[in-house]
Amino acid sequence: MHRIKALIFDVDGTLADTERDGHRPAFNQAFAEHGLDWHWDEECYDRLLAVTGGKERIRHFAEQVAPAIASHADFDTLVKRLHAAKTTHYVRLVEAGKLPLRPGVARLIAEARVAGIRLAIATTTTPENVDALLRASLAPEAPEWFEVIGAGDVVPAKKPAPDIYTWVLDRLGLPATDCLAVEDSANGLRAALGAGLRCLVTPTDSTRSQDFSGAWRIAADLEQITPATLLAG
Repeated sequence: MHRIKALIFDVDGTLADTERDGHRPAFNQAFAEHGLDWHWDEECYDRLLAVTGGKERIRHFAEQVAPAIASHADFDTLVKRLHAAKTTHYVRLVEAGKLPLRPGVARLIAEARVAGIRLAIATTTTPENVDALLRASLAPEAPEWFEVIGAGDVVPAKKPAPDIYTWVLDRLGLPATDCLAVEDSANGLRAALGAGLRCLVTPTDSTRSQDFSGAWRIAADLEQITPATLLAG
């Protein structure tokens, strides 16, 4: 088995448990600002996590509960405005220190850097969200630690499609066999496997019941994961 030369991290749910207490309330604030009576409680939002991508999630929800709005001629414009407002609220939460990294994340990243393991990100969240989380939770210069950051709409097909991982691998210049993906969800796992990657899964409360068949390893968090473990393959 190849030794791992690079770690490719997902962001939401993987680096920090951002979904229920970050994105969800930010979406709700955006809805209220735009005069919509939509409210995503935790149960509703956990179901919506099956749809990858914030704009895609809004579209899916509207098609199910508000078809008149979803069929309106300017619906795409509304989706973009809602998503932009949500991003603003989310970044404020991050900058206020409301969304700490999950256990073991900061240590593993620091130790990987010392060990010479390259770092990258493959996520469907926006570049603004990634940048804010890294700077607030790790260090102001943390985005520079990651050689490649694949985020947002750099590829049209979101996870579980493998496209974002393929995009990142191309820019790392490494074969999938030399890299390990770190994910928290079944959609993320499927995307990683589709790109030929091994995948370490660290589920959250929102994803714990999902099917992680095919994962290289499943861990409650990254506390027990070390560069020595990874380099051993």
